[in-house]
Amino acid sequence: MLANYKYIAFETILVKEIRRFARIWVQTLVPPAITIGLYFLIFGNLIGRRIGDMGGFDYMDFIVPGLIMMAVIQNSYANVVSSFFSQKFQRSIEELLVSPVPNYVILCGFIAGGVARGLAVGFIVTLMSFAFTDLSIYNLPITILVVLMTAIVFSLAGFLNALFANSFDDISIIPTFVLTPLIYLGGVFYSVELLPSAGRIVSSFNPIFYMVNTFRYGFLGSSDVNIVWSLGMLCLFVLVLYVICIALLRRGTGLRH
Repeated sequence: MLANYKYIAFETILVKEIRRFARIWVQTLVPPAITIGLYFLIFGNLIGRRIGDMGGFDYMDFIVPGLIMMAVIQNSYANVVSSFFSQKFQRSIEELLVSPVPNYVILCGFIAGGVARGLAVGFIVTLMSFAFTDLSIYNLPITILVVLMTAIVFSLAGFLNALFANSFDDISIIPTFVLTPLIYLGGVFYSVELLPSAGRIVSSFNPIFYMVNTFRYGFLGSSDVNIVWSLGMLCLFVLVLYVICIALLRRGTGLRH
């Protein structure tokens, strides 16, 4: 009986989150798909013809996994940070916090909503890629595992941002000044082999670099990183961020005034 009410609470939060972004799909699903489509057209199709091969693959084939991952990262993060902060700003989150729903159920509900939006946009972008290249998957289990864990990591990161944010401006600082540079310097458009030794060292401290390359391995069977090491890092990120979020939620950080 206890497990049943927890599941109902989780399902309620998840359904609410999905309906939230699905109801305004023109704002949440279409714009990122159009943006990534422009990347396909300009970088992959037009500029890619001049570049030729990258890492032993056609340039369009090389960037497709990175662009899919970029869409998943941005939308998983954006969904959680905007949804949770909006409820915090409207003070409606207090009704949820005083209910007999455990903190981990609340957290998992919001994270699942972020994952749902990230995967939805990723799926749309994947379908769009068929218009530009013959996409194939080398290792399906790794592909699914990496995209799912990445979506969880950045949903948790978005939750952290929402906890500490005090205004709507605060929820745009991290995506603009931290997330975007990490994505563009994470090997989405290039192989690390092109960088000088100093650049490779700097890239090794970028977590998105490992996510993009492991996801690329799932599609192409080739990567600039050790796959086992990357999967281990992803597991560690999920665990650490989850523990931090639960601890802050229990303390009421950013929620009590």
